[in-house]
Amino acid sequence: MRLLPAPILIASAMAAATLLAGTATPAFAATTPIKGIVLVHGAFVDGAGWRPVYDILTQDGYHVTLVQAPLTSFADDVSATKRSLERQDGPAVLVGHSYGGAIITAAGNDAQVKALVYIAAHALDSGETEVGNGKL
Repeated sequence: MRLLPAPILIASAMAAATLLAGTATPAFAATTPIKGIVLVHGAFVDGAGWRPVYDILTQDGYHVTLVQAPLTSFADDVSATKRSLERQDGPAVLVGHSYGGAIITAAGNDAQVKALVYIAAHALDSGETEVGNGKL
């Protein structure tokens, strides 16, 4: 699977970031805007595919981390994402493309994660595995 064209990824990530203020509780949104964004790539690309999105979002003042998932196992990929979350200074949004959607679903149980954004991504149901989802 190819990464979506950069304009689509950029527009999707920017739209997600813009909507974040509306997804937080009113008291939280008024005091702490969400500025952390963690971008997770799919299975057939690496973090460099997110670079155009990273450049635009950082210029707009967001703290963006590009996950470089090792693609050695699903557990390793989730661990890499959780390590990236730890680098955020506050609440964050996880954005996943393709296989990255399954990763953000698993890593998204962290209290620091305020929203999950799926861009043409696998969105697993509770108890569903990536392998099972991929067979559909």
